[in-house]
Amino acid sequence: MKNRQKWQGIAIIVGGSLLALVIAFAICGVFLALIGHNPFTVYRQMINYDISRDSFLDATRRAVPLMLSATAVAIGFKMGLFNIGVEGQTRLAVLLTAGIATQIRLPAVLHVTFCMLLAMVVGAAWASVAGVLKVKRGVNEVISTIMLNYIAIGLVSWMFDTWFVVGADTLNVKTKELPRTAWFPELVKGKLTGFVFIVLVVIVLFWVLVWKTKFGFHLRASGANPGAARVAGVNSSRMIMTAMLMSGAIAGLVGMPGLLGDTHAYRRGLAEDYGFNGIAVALLGRNHPVGIVISGLLFGFLDHSSGILQVNSIPRSIIDIIKGVIVLTVVIVNEALKRWHNRRTQQASAEMISAHDMEVAPA
Repeated sequence: MKNRQKWQGIAIIVGGSLLALVIAFAICGVFLALIGHNPFTVYRQMINYDISRDSFLDATRRAVPLMLSATAVAIGFKMGLFNIGVEGQTRLAVLLTAGIATQIRLPAVLHVTFCMLLAMVVGAAWASVAGVLKVKRGVNEVISTIMLNYIAIGLVSWMFDTWFVVGADTLNVKTKELPRTAWFPELVKGKLTGFVFIVLVVIVLFWVLVWKTKFGFHLRASGANPGAARVAGVNSSRMIMTAMLMSGAIAGLVGMPGLLGDTHAYRRGLAEDYGFNGIAVALLGRNHPVGIVISGLLFGFLDHSSGILQVNSIPRSIIDIIKGVIVLTVVIVNEALKRWHNRRTQQASAEMISAHDMEVAPA
């Protein structure tokens, strides 16, 4: 019985995400038709453009930071927290890492490790502000993280212009370039770095921690039913702070693939919007490691496809529309399926209780 319910739950999760994708692409197809483009032709061009080795590598490269961002968001979701502040945590971490790491001289492996640890500390520290406000003053984390995003964006702009910028009199405005000891090794030259393995390690650790440990059980229990978790002896304040720190630490890593493996310096636009897109990836992946990998690759392929759309005079904004519609349909479809599943479960339970009462009733 338990195995049957488990597989039913998995089928509902997978089916809900697939149904949401079908609806999203159908809605976007109507939009394409309205602006004078054949949706079947457009989608065929996108698929044909994506089916190649180079396309797969580029899509994977684009998906790596999205998977990290989605994992950071998913940790909060599992605790019942909505960490919208991943964007600010990412931007602050990537700038400070780029600025500080240039002043450090270490061997190659240690230098890369130092950069990643520094980024994690910065991200966790910024996320802790929202955690403290939540625990000490009861401030909703949605409000505090939104405000912290704006503060972080302003701080990054000010610090970059004041302390870290070089080449201000040229078009190539950036920080000082990182020494080669801080460069992450490439798997495929100019296409993909070894950071993909770091992402897989983070996702596996996320799965083990959340689904295979006592801490993870407490985390999920606190998110599913905070009142029952407190009655069972779970320290909700400690769980909130721990979840925010972990989420912020992973958010700090989001900008590292671009900084350590691609640009090797901070410039405006680096690691922007990954925090917001990570929310969409986490929602589509239902906060599950496998789902995050698949939805991250999907978003990577969508971003990669924008190139062929522009070549064929199709607005690149259609990709952003597809992403937005996917988020809306995922939320709506998942909520509808959740309510349907709950009604079926309640009905089945009522029938079992009724049948049991009839069996034990005196003749």
